[in-house]
Amino acid sequence: MAAKPPAGDPVQDAPQVAAPQHAAAGLPAIGHTLRIAQQQMGMRRTAQTLLKVNQKDGFDCPGCAWPEGDKRHTAEFCENGAKAVAEEATLRRVTPDFFAAHPVADLATRSGYWLGQQGRITEPMYLPEGAERYEAVPWERAFAIIAEELKALGSPDAALFYTSGRTSNEAAFLLQLFAREFGTNNLPDCSNMCHESSGSALNETIGIGKGSVSLEDLHQADLIIVAGQNPGTNHPRMLSALEKAKAAGAKIISVNPLPEAGMERFKNPQTPMGMLKGAALNDLFLQIRIGGDQALFRLLNKLILEASDSASGAGSGATDEPFIREHTHGYEEFAATARAADWDETLTATGLERAEIEEALRMVLASKRTIVCWAMGLTQHKHAVATIREVVNFLLLRGNIGRPGAGVCPVRGHSNVQGDRTMGIFERPAPAFLDALDKEFGISAPRHHGFDVVRSIQALRDGEAKVFFAMGGNFVGATPDTEVTEAAMRRASLTVHVSTKLNRSHVVTGRRALILPTLGRTDKDVQASGKQFVTVEDSMGMVHASRGNLTPASPHLLSEPAIVARMARAVLGEESATPWEEFEKDYATIRDRISRVVPGFEDFNARAARPGGFTLPHAPRDERRFPTATGKANFTAAPVEYPELPEGRLLLQTLRSHDQYNTTIYGLDDRYRGIKGGRRVVLVHPEDARALDLADGAYTDLVSEWKDGVERRAPGFRVVHYPTARGCAAAYYPETNVLVPLGATADSSNTPASKSVVVRLEPTGAGTGGGE
Repeated sequence: MAAKPPAGDPVQDAPQVAAPQHAAAGLPAIGHTLRIAQQQMGMRRTAQTLLKVNQKDGFDCPGCAWPEGDKRHTAEFCENGAKAVAEEATLRRVTPDFFAAHPVADLATRSGYWLGQQGRITEPMYLPEGAERYEAVPWERAFAIIAEELKALGSPDAALFYTSGRTSNEAAFLLQLFAREFGTNNLPDCSNMCHESSGSALNETIGIGKGSVSLEDLHQADLIIVAGQNPGTNHPRMLSALEKAKAAGAKIISVNPLPEAGMERFKNPQTPMGMLKGAALNDLFLQIRIGGDQALFRLLNKLILEASDSASGAGSGATDEPFIREHTHGYEEFAATARAADWDETLTATGLERAEIEEALRMVLASKRTIVCWAMGLTQHKHAVATIREVVNFLLLRGNIGRPGAGVCPVRGHSNVQGDRTMGIFERPAPAFLDALDKEFGISAPRHHGFDVVRSIQALRDGEAKVFFAMGGNFVGATPDTEVTEAAMRRASLTVHVSTKLNRSHVVTGRRALILPTLGRTDKDVQASGKQFVTVEDSMGMVHASRGNLTPASPHLLSEPAIVARMARAVLGEESATPWEEFEKDYATIRDRISRVVPGFEDFNARAARPGGFTLPHAPRDERRFPTATGKANFTAAPVEYPELPEGRLLLQTLRSHDQYNTTIYGLDDRYRGIKGGRRVVLVHPEDARALDLADGAYTDLVSEWKDGVERRAPGFRVVHYPTARGCAAAYYPETNVLVPLGATADSSNTPASKSVVVRLEPTGAGTGGGE
């Protein structure tokens, strides 16, 4: 039997600090994995569960969206994936007795780590208006409460239906169908906070908002640029793909404000030699100033054009002129803008040395097949969309889209965040999708745009929205401007969270609140027609089945498709012709409907049943066909932007520790960065710290500065002298989400600008204000 959860909330603001590590994985990763698994599941359940993770006949890891190859290792998971599985397959339980012993006011004082460690929620729980505690409630009553509140709304647009990336394709399709049959496109999702900038840029430039590469392309590449991403913590299985690419001769450039252990050396725990020696991954580390990526790629584009102009032959083939001529639009305007790029401005924006950029150029020109991978370090800035457009320009210039071993590779986070969007979880759906939905179900889906995440918070704050329904996730913990978000949520008439475990969102409630416990990926799902499976889409457009194998944590749990179907029946009643009951009984009937609505899913049931699943079509990759407004891939031109830093301030990026996945905190250590037993730390370059008179180990308040003049404060952070880029700092979220203004978002995508927050550091206790 696994150990009991911690009785008291551990201190998180007194960490021990050691030197950062320079290698990732290896024996420490194995040891930590086994220790966490034992604590949560016990040894027998650990073996029963981990050997099924990411296997063709098993379940998809509830962690990241990194794809699997056709040939799979027996242990096809990473340390953080094992943590995610252990947290879901835990033997710990949160029963009605727990809620009776802990009033909401008490739970609200607990850390997210403590809440998550309590275990799986076993029964539907209801917080009546004015009550101090959640109480158990039958499912029928829970759905009746939702129906009461939704039917009382003056407009369907006063309801919000949020989705996290963990939700299956089947559940996501049903949720968007219900929302649109109810009458709203208010379908905010976690993409709004992470890769919305990628989708905005890619849709405009290549015609599809997804990456264009496969796992095999990474293995075939000559050059891989990893920009604004930390695979060692956020996508550890990516390190294996980079290792394989290196073995085949690829070069790797890492572009990041922080040195990351996994990119320095990867000790592959799946091979003896990997464990012993490991592989150095970086060929060049560009320690860029936060937000300087657009300037870097713009200058590289200028230099590629100049190399192409050269008559010496050194630049021969620097640009792919036939590709540009046949497949692109807007080249002349782009080229004129790129040629105007300024060396001095670029060095200021990036903090790099001229020699470093020239070395990167040599590697670019020597590569015939180049891939650029990126994550939140590029997507969460005001100028994020323009930055990713510049990355696309960089790839188009040398014909690196639509050929093997080359392309765009936005690395998605949560395991089905891309699939949710494919299934129609989007506040701005394409008319063709709505037309297909209407034809299939005989409904009239609304055509006006709904609310994204930021706009949803504003709608709750301003009284435009009254009911908030979340399918998974930790909305309050994940969103920006914590005090504003929490006040907005408390204005709702009803908040509903479909969850497996406790998190901060369950204690920041509307006038009434529901927690609906659901099956997880690891759980066996048996419905009236028999055992079911669901499907997910990985970061590279592969769709495959996921089958849980564990007895559910409680007989009172419902699956996500069942919850949506029953809610729809309670709300829509006999007026709905949609066969909700049939969908709950047999998920194959959902997939039949998806096959007729969503392009690329034809014959869905048969293809999903194949071991390993199938790959969705991608016109730019498969045919060099670009379904844009011009019918070609679009070069773009935009002014170079980068954050300006007032004197005496630092530029803060929020990030994850190694003991966390999104807002789920697995532990209080960040092994690779040398942090142990705490989370309230701020990483500052020693020279910046000395200039600000910040001793290593001193405590400081982080105070963000933005144009609205509102003071946002996160108190009590230990200063850690760390080799960050100069002028830059880093600290963990969700503790620093309080510093991110709700209105500070990326142009076009409206993604919170969490990676470029201007902060001043004040001695702890010198000011008053917000914070946790």
